[in-house]
Amino acid sequence: MQFDGIGMTSQRTRLRLIERLRQQGIKNTRVLSIMESTPRHIFLDEALSHRAYEDTALPIGHGQTLSQPYIVARMTELLLEAVPTAQSVLEIGAGSGYQTAILAQLFPQVYSVERIKPLLDKARGRLSQLRLRNVILRHSDGILGWPQERQFDAILSAAAPAAIPESLLAQLAPGGALIIPVGDRDQQLTLVRRIEDTFESVVLEPVKFVPLLSGITR
Repeated sequence: MQFDGIGMTSQRTRLRLIERLRQQGIKNTRVLSIMESTPRHIFLDEALSHRAYEDTALPIGHGQTLSQPYIVARMTELLLEAVPTAQSVLEIGAGSGYQTAILAQLFPQVYSVERIKPLLDKARGRLSQLRLRNVILRHSDGILGWPQERQFDAILSAAAPAAIPESLLAQLAPGGALIIPVGDRDQQLTLVRRIEDTFESVVLEPVKFVPLLSGITR
């Protein structure tokens, strides 16, 4: 599939999406530029690729979704604001690999876990297509994070737990930030900052994500 796209995946269509993101309050020019240049249509099955630049979540199979572009931009912008010098980012839920690709173009090292093996395999192929070589992917339970690695400067979760897992807080470095949707039916996007050994949380806005489930599937 072409990176540039044609018709509903063309550069003109992408620019319309970026303008909508600006109108919704996304201000970070680096985030907007990278989202404009990243071919979101390659992260969807071909039957849905013509809808790639709509500002909506789209199904990717296995009961999972490709997050709405506004949410991807908002969460990424929040991390950049909270930890502008972050070197390492942990992503919980690689899914299609789209959010991973955005992060990989903004932070030096991205670690990403995905519990559903077929999704992980597809994400790995797409990131390879884009020649993003600063991503390490793992087939693992996202609730556990990445305990074998050192603490992370930033953590982003693309799935919602009922409450923030202690394992993720433990893996957040002092001075770091976690952005995560929290809740069952009524979910709230939440920003957590670690200041030495204390955590400060700010509830930002209502959101709708798939639940963060334990275990792995093949």
